[in-house]
Amino acid sequence: MPTTLIILFVLTYAAIAFEHPLKISKSASALLGAGAMWSVYALSSGDAHALNEQLGESLVATAQIVFFLMGAMTIVEVVDAHHGFEVVTARIKTSSLSSLMGLIGIVTFFLSAVLDNLATTIVMVSLLRKLIDDREDRLLFAGIVIIAANAGGAWSPIGDVTTTMLWIGGQVTGQAVVTALFVPSLVSLLLPLGIAAFMLRGRQVVAPARHDEADGASTGVFERNVMFFLGLAILLAVPVFKTVTHLPPFMGILFGLGLLWLIGDALHRDKDERDKERLSLAHAMKKIDMPSLMFFIGILLAVATLEHTHLLATLAGWLSHAIGRTDLIVLIIGIASAVVDNVPLVAATMGMYDLSAYPPDDFLWQFLAYCAGTGGSILVIGSAAGVAAMGLERIDFGWYLRKISFLALLGYLAGAGTYLLQNAAG
Repeated sequence: MPTTLIILFVLTYAAIAFEHPLKISKSASALLGAGAMWSVYALSSGDAHALNEQLGESLVATAQIVFFLMGAMTIVEVVDAHHGFEVVTARIKTSSLSSLMGLIGIVTFFLSAVLDNLATTIVMVSLLRKLIDDREDRLLFAGIVIIAANAGGAWSPIGDVTTTMLWIGGQVTGQAVVTALFVPSLVSLLLPLGIAAFMLRGRQVVAPARHDEADGASTGVFERNVMFFLGLAILLAVPVFKTVTHLPPFMGILFGLGLLWLIGDALHRDKDERDKERLSLAHAMKKIDMPSLMFFIGILLAVATLEHTHLLATLAGWLSHAIGRTDLIVLIIGIASAVVDNVPLVAATMGMYDLSAYPPDDFLWQFLAYCAGTGGSILVIGSAAGVAAMGLERIDFGWYLRKISFLALLGYLAGAGTYLLQNAAG
């Protein structure tokens, strides 16, 4: 049975990694893998009661992450429907490409920490289409957006799904992960950002021709500001809610979602039905990325079978014996996340190492949050931000490998070195 589970997991992993050449959704592969692995485990287990208890535990842990992501995605969609992100984008004004690169990188870095790296990438890549006409320049900017979004998400408990998983799982706490990873994450951005800005020195921004577009629904400045700042406040308040109430983060996000829904309905109660429907939370929920949520469910449940059969604990023992050094193990995991999705890697690591041996905010968990969050930038398929930008701008895998991967790797290693020095000094 263990051999069968490992084979099924490897096949699932391979299908996820080669999603684009196979033209099979990674969500389908993850769900199929989870179903097959739990079926094999069930047929091999002689204790149906224990099996159902284990499945229930895994389902509760998975549901908390999925509910949180669903709420956060809905809030972002509502803000976007009200053109709330123009509060940020309207303030980006410069005629120098290198200065614009710096602004885009820094705004993306901080925006990603509040929203999440996927939503931030979508917003910033969409913004670049309005700011830069030359496609080659725009692709270079998109590459930096990927690096900045992943770096910004790594140090925030709500900025990247892997850090969120560690936060919800109790491996890291909000304040500690921000304090420990802010500087390393910033370093991992500033090095590639500086090199890219230097490459563009002396060149001017050439904006595309503007075309007036009819707005699908009327949103005034007041409504736009209310929904943007309220959405931002809700996302920022989630860590505070968790600390004060000791309830899981998904309760905070759902509470905030209800508040946003109530205020949105009040704001638009006098609009005609067509405009009201487009601006509603019900409409926003239709636009959230459900395939990604299905992927998270599938891969987390698949990894859970390896945890319950103690295969992950065995792997942890082998890695510790073969490599010995925790920092090297985590560095390897981070680089591996550029090839395969970082969600299953982090989920597997969470199952490999016990909280009794590695308590919350231990070096292992904080360094894992950094490496898994930023390592995905090394290849365009290594993170949700990269895949989103790839789809929006049709970024070629080979182009990214030639132009961006080395910059991302330099930043990744520089940030890792910064964290190690910072940890040694502490």
